[in-house]
Amino acid sequence: MMLVKKKLANSCFALLSLGAIAISAISSPQAVIASEQPSLNSLVQQAASKDQVTSQQAIAKLREFKNAGVDAFWNAYQKDLPNNAQLRATLDAICQQKDCDASRLYWYKDLEAAKTASKESGKPILSLRLLGNLNDELSCANSRFFRTALYPNAGVSQLLRDRFILHWQPERPVPKVTIDFGDGRKLEQTLTGNSIHYVLDSDGRPIDAIPGLYSPQVFLENLKDAEGAEKLLNNTNDVKLRREVLVKYHRDRLTKLEKNWRTDLTLLSLPLQPLLNNQDVFTGNPFSSDARTASRLTFGKMAVEMPTLTRTPSAPISEVPPPSPFAKLSDANWARLARLYQNRVYLDQGSLKLMERKLSPSASMPTVVSSFEKAIAQDTVRNEYVFHAQIHSWFANGEFLGNENLNGNSLALNSLNRRVYDQLFLTPASDPWLGLVNENVYTGLSKVN
Repeated sequence: MMLVKKKLANSCFALLSLGAIAISAISSPQAVIASEQPSLNSLVQQAASKDQVTSQQAIAKLREFKNAGVDAFWNAYQKDLPNNAQLRATLDAICQQKDCDASRLYWYKDLEAAKTASKESGKPILSLRLLGNLNDELSCANSRFFRTALYPNAGVSQLLRDRFILHWQPERPVPKVTIDFGDGRKLEQTLTGNSIHYVLDSDGRPIDAIPGLYSPQVFLENLKDAEGAEKLLNNTNDVKLRREVLVKYHRDRLTKLEKNWRTDLTLLSLPLQPLLNNQDVFTGNPFSSDARTASRLTFGKMAVEMPTLTRTPSAPISEVPPPSPFAKLSDANWARLARLYQNRVYLDQGSLKLMERKLSPSASMPTVVSSFEKAIAQDTVRNEYVFHAQIHSWFANGEFLGNENLNGNSLALNSLNRRVYDQLFLTPASDPWLGLVNENVYTGLSKVN
């Protein structure tokens, strides 16, 4: 009888041990991923379904997996994506970014959700403001250039996936114009608008702002610098310490820019002048600036927009435009300055493949790439020496460092963003027409409402 009891006890102990091992295995991260894999694979197949309801439901569930959902779909269909527009559109919906097959980046559209993810992961937030939507083909020109030159770049994409929580938010709808050729052909493009990346802490407070289009190489440098500042502030609730760290960070960056500015002017045999002056910020009536003036602030998108903008009834030709923040150098000298850095501007294979897919078969790829890289170089130096320098100056002077929040939103971020669009980008929220309509110009058409 005792022998039977001993055998039963040993059997129970063995079963309990096996159960503990099984529970331990299931609880491990590898086991959790393995247990989700059948569900993930099933969702990937459903997302690719031609039945719209089935696809949309699966896409919504795949977004809950975040980067894992993006990777699962990309891994399943990577060979088919280049030649299958439906699959690319599905992946775009999972990522919430147009041309996601080139970048494989997952974006939040809800800042509160991004803040939660930031707190859980310990990563800062990179928040994009743009005109239009990042998942639309016709978002503003600069955001389209980000999708071509920045996000597909191997180094940029990896850094963003590994070390940032990504979020985008439309500043306002992007204005579009359609030219109907009358024979069934239509040309549609966007007009005016600019974009900016904000580096935020997990509470949504701004650390830095990277305005407009940059080369991938300089964009990476700015991201890493801001990430370093955020790490110094991580888990710090001391308002005074936060202020000191941010003021020093931006003063150091501004000092570095001023030194580089003097060096560049000397190399070009140009007269030395201050990096910042009173003309660098537009503070006048926003309606005295028109869309053509705003478009000229960004060299790359100016080439796209200006041919149409010159034909729109905005400011009268005789009207004297406000001083340009770039007036301290002529366009020719800005181009000379950009050439000093041209060897640091190059598009990698991720960007080149995407460009090739979008180009007309009759276009010359080398010509287009060379022209685009030159435009990126010009935008990089202009954005650093004018826009970014001014942003550093604001922070260095103690602005936008507040700790206060309103309904969970950072007042500092909202104030900074308003200042950027009003005074730097010249597309103020107070102007509903973005400088495209001037009431003092007769067009022969009924008034706009």
